Formats: sequence, C-alpha cells, structure tokens
Amino acid sequence: MDEPELIPERSATAELRHVRTGRVMRAGHRRSKLRLYHFILGGRPVSLRTSTRPGRRSAAVRWLAALSVPALVATLGVATPVGAADFTPVASTLTSPNPVDTTPHAQNGDVKAFAEIGDTVYAGGSFTSVKSPGAATWTSRNYLFAYDRATGALKTSFAPVLDGAVHALAVNPDGKLIVGGNFKNVNGVSRKNLVALDPVTGATVGSWVGRSDGGQVRRTIVRGNHLYIAGAFHWVNGTEHSLLARLNATTGAIDPTFQIDASVARTSVELVWGLDVSPDGGTLVAVGNFTLVNGLSRNQVVMVELDGTPTVADWSTQRYVHPCSSASFPFYARDVDFSDDSSYFVIVADGGRVSGAYCDTIARFETDTRGSAIDGTWVNHTGHDSVTSVEVADNVVYVGGHFRWLNNTNGNDSAGPGAIDRFGYGALDPINGMPLVWNPQRTGAPAGTTNWGPIVWELWRGSTGIHAGFDNDGAGGEYHGRMALFPLAGGRVTPAVNAPQTTPGFLYVGGTEGKLTRVPFDGDATLGTSTVVNQPNLTAAGAAFVVHNKLYWSKTDATAPGGSYLGISMFTGGTVGAPWVGSGYNDWFNPATLNGAFYLDGRMYYTKSGQNSLYYRYLEPDGYTVGASEFTVPSQGVSWSSARGLTWVDGRIVYGTALGSLWAVPFDGAAVDGAAATRLDLGLLGTNWSSRTLFYATS
Repeated sequence: MDEPELIPERSATAELRHVRTGRVMRAGHRRSKLRLYHFILGGRPVSLRTSTRPGRRSAAVRWLAALSVPALVATLGVATPVGAADFTPVASTLTSPNPVDTTPHAQNGDVKAFAEIGDTVYAGGSFTSVKSPGAATWTSRNYLFAYDRATGALKTSFAPVLDGAVHALAVNPDGKLIVGGNFKNVNGVSRKNLVALDPVTGATVGSWVGRSDGGQVRRTIVRGNHLYIAGAFHWVNGTEHSLLARLNATTGAIDPTFQIDASVARTSVELVWGLDVSPDGGTLVAVGNFTLVNGLSRNQVVMVELDGTPTVADWSTQRYVHPCSSASFPFYARDVDFSDDSSYFVIVADGGRVSGAYCDTIARFETDTRGSAIDGTWVNHTGHDSVTSVEVADNVVYVGGHFRWLNNTNGNDSAGPGAIDRFGYGALDPINGMPLVWNPQRTGAPAGTTNWGPIVWELWRGSTGIHAGFDNDGAGGEYHGRMALFPLAGGRVTPAVNAPQTTPGFLYVGGTEGKLTRVPFDGDATLGTSTVVNQPNLTAAGAAFVVHNKLYWSKTDATAPGGSYLGISMFTGGTVGAPWVGSGYNDWFNPATLNGAFYLDGRMYYTKSGQNSLYYRYLEPDGYTVGASEFTVPSQGVSWSSARGLTWVDGRIVYGTALGSLWAVPFDGAAVDGAAATRLDLGLLGTNWSSRTLFYATS
C-alpha cells in the first residue's frame, strides 16, 4: 500500500538576493557553490542552503518557490542571508592544554598583548613587575617587557620606559615593534598612545611619526604595509579620525584614503575595543562602543571593505543592538578574529543573558555575506558568562574569558541541559561551534597566589602555540603569573570525519534483537539480496548512524537518567563492537525518543515520536557531545511522523516507514521537498523497513 504524500498547494517564484553581488536568485538559478540562508519560522531559527550542483534546484529554493511571495513574507519574516559557508568537516590542529613551564610571570595587573620577533616574545599590559621562570625575585618592568621564546628568560637589554598601560602590539615590515596603549610619554619624550620601538633596546624610533593625539589605542593590526589602529581616539597625527585609522606601517604617516569614522556610544565612552583584518587584506571588522560609522547605523559591529577605497560594507546585524545588562556593560561585543583563509570571522561577547541577543556568546559570521539583520552561522551560549577574547588558528576557534560553561543555551547563571564544563578557556569546532576536547581550566591555586581565575583578556597565536594573557595567577591548574603558552608540541589533530560519502555500500536495518539485515545498495535505486548478520553487541537499540568508523546508536538503559543513552561502538567490517557511553555531558539527552537519525556535516538530523518534523542538533565527534539547541528543517511533502529509520546516502535521505516500505528524498543539508521523493522498495515480500535502526555504511 502506498503512503500518502503531501503535495504543495501553492506555486510562485520566490526571490533571494545573492549575498555578495546583490543579484536576485530565483528558483532554478544556477549556482555552483553552497549558499546558506537563515530564517525565523514559527519563532524558531531554520536554515536554507541552495544547491551545490549547477543546474539543479535545491530543496531550499523549491521550498521557497512553493510559497506565494506574500505567504513567504508572512511565514518567514525577514530573510537573512548568511553567506557561502562551507560545512565540510575539517581537520583541526589543537595545541596542548598543558601550558609550558618556560614562560615568565607578571606579578600584578594584567597581560593584554603579545608580539614576536625572531626568538623574542614581547608582552604588554598593566603590570609593573615581572620575573623569569624559577627566579626568586621580581624585576621592575612597567607595562612592557621582552623574553626569550625558548627559555622564558627576561631580555634585560630591552628596557623602554612608558608611563601608562600597553594594550596592543604589532610588528611592522621593518621589524620594529609598534606599541599602542594609554600612555603619554615613552623614554622621557612625548609619544601619545602610539610608538615604534627598537626591538633590541626598546629605544624610540624617532623617524616613525605615528601618534594618537586624542585617546588610547586598543588594537594594532599590520597587513602588508598598512597599520590599522583602533581605540578611543579622535585625532591621529594631527588629523581628525574617530576610533579607527590606517597608517603607513613603515613610516607611521597617516593614510588619507582611509576615511572610516565610528562614533556615538551606546552609553559611556565611545571606542573601538576589538579589531581584526582578514589575512587576505580585503576586509576589516571592528567591535566596540559605537552606533554610527560614517553616518550609517552600525551598533557595536562594523565591516569595512578594504579593496580600493575603503568603504563601509553593506553588512549589519541586529544581534548586538539589545542593551542587555547595560548598567554593567555599556557595550558587549569584545573581540573579533578572522579564519586563516579569510572566509569567516568570530565575534565574542559579554553583557548578560538576553534571549535573541548575542550577549555572552560566541558567534561565527561569513565574510562574503552582504545584507541587513544578519544572523550568525552558529552561536554558542555560555549561559550568562563573559567571553572576552578569540583566536582562530589551524581550524580551531579558541576562546577565553570569565565563563564556566559552553553549549549552555538552556542555562542562566547555571549549567542547563547540554552544558559542557569549560572554565575560562575553550576550543570550538569551526563547523558547528561545539567544544572540542581541550580544557585547560583555571582551577586550584598554589599557596600565596591571589585573584585566581577572573578574566582571560587575550589569546594570541605565536610561532609555537597560543599565548594567553589574563589578570590572575594560574592556567591549567598550575601557577602562571598573568600569562601562559599552550604549545603546539604535545597537541593533537582531530580528524575530519563525516557520514559515509561513497557508493555502493550497504543499508543495515534492525528487526530481531542482536541482528541486522544487510542489504547491498548502489546509492541510486538498486537494492541487492539481503542477508541477516548476527550483532550480539547491538541490543535494546533504536536510531543509529555511522560517523567514519563508529556507530552511534540509541541504547535503552533503565539506569540512564533519561532512560537511554547515545552509545558508541566501533564499526569495522560490518561488525558492531561493544558500546561505551559517548560523553559524560549527554545524560540530559534521551535518544530513545528518536524514530531515526543520521549525521552530516557537523549535525545530527532526526525525527521524533509523535512529531511530524525533521530536526537537527549539532553533534561533535571529538568528544561525542550533542548540541543544546534544537532546530527544525523546513520540509514539505514528507510525513515524518510515519518515518522509521533515517540515513543519508549520496545527497538523499533514505528512510523507512511504519508500513515497512523504503523511500528516498533529495537533501541539500537545509530543506526537504517531498515532491521529489521516490520509493525504493515496497517492503511487502522482502525486507521490512519499519525499524528505527537504519543506517548506511560502505562495509
């Protein structure tokens, strides 16, 4: 008997604007690169991506085309393009979470800036005393010092004298050290807030003319021979520039072609706090306490296109507009950093927890996106704790701050369902924002130390690892005065894993306890002769899916808090190994409610008992953790409530039904259009496809 299909009742052309060119994309518009769109549907975020194949309409576009334009507006609200995000899993190179024992210490204040020239590392901040590792006595060094990269020994020949804190360090093409901060005099001579120093002696480079006359410098970024500065200034080199400026990095001369001015604080003092320029030099993003840039509304975040004459980009977001806890946080967008390939950037924030705003979050955005009301590609919530620094390096998003948890969408100053313990430091998968297994923490304290663990102010990639600057005395459970280095040596690489990507292979379907029916499948329409395979380890099983060489499966267990757990087994040669509990952070998640599930590109897609929707959560194979937020995939023409078992095979969702038949429907990762569904097997005389346990594997 055929299952009924839901057929679209309306048909009209819906329009989407191309994220960079502004051209209209209509249903059927040829595109060769995956595009992602976010919408609000019924008060919930949903995602749409256009087809990855030229000449083929994606389900996202077909789904939009099935709505009349007025219905589209009424259903979705404002369409928000989110750029050309690539969700293919990538290998990530993680540093060791154990900080080296060869970094020096600062006695007081904080460390907020690092730079490196040759075998010398420079550190700046508000400290006044430092010492080499193992030294018994402190050496007076106000705000800036240098040390040997290998041993941590202080370089005493480098002895500049500043009368105020250092906030930013950079190196120009001539190998001079550029210093930004809140000072008036350097080496006894007036040099307001910006100076170039000899990297060996700390002497002022007299020929370098840059200075910030009207206020402190918070950030310095060198790209080529451009020096970008940001802060609370209004004059640079005697020329009016508000909060942002660009100089010749070699000479310090102002660049008159850069006419980008930020202004009008939300409350308190206007300033740009965080700044980064993409490695390819084409895009600048600044964050801080401002609401206008060149007269355009840009609340806390602005993007500037740097190719040719710098201009404010057609890019804005509403996610940093809400005041959040404005009495304590005049602004809350704290730092920004681009990926190594310039394709995306990540913004971190403090500010208190408010639904719908990006206070106390980490959010990824795509560099190529253009439009208004732009949402993050993904957002990681701390649950009411501050994130103050971000560094994207080697396909890892490192974050630091004053937080206790990540993946804490459901918590409010406490650990909600799904929360993952991360105290002050975290490393995220750039594909889905989920925490990787990297947890230095800031716990414990040696006798006599003070201020253990308030805030990590700075994360910075050096040649040997990730440097951290903070205002406390510890990292990784060890004494580290105000600074630490997490080394690449001793780190690891997380492999890029995904659902099986090749055909032909095999469909496995449950039925009898401890057994699986194995059916050859060419990935198109041909099913081979089935065989029954004994699987003594697979008992009390529900939904199941393969990620690389592991089988994730729901196992009923009365001792589990929710009555079941997400078990993990090795799956090699068609054999299911003994299961283990995937993660200590997933007790809240009850997979027994799933009617079927599959993994694809950092997400676990699934259906649930009694629900007629397709859902997804993020899933992180490095640690086997499940995302705290649930999302709904736009669908039409498929009765998900009758689906039993789901798997993904070569661009299609293959699913069984309660009546025992097997179907396939195209899936582009974002939306499902049942009009293109095909039946693969009626299931009356052969294999019964009504089991929740259905997965695809290549062996």
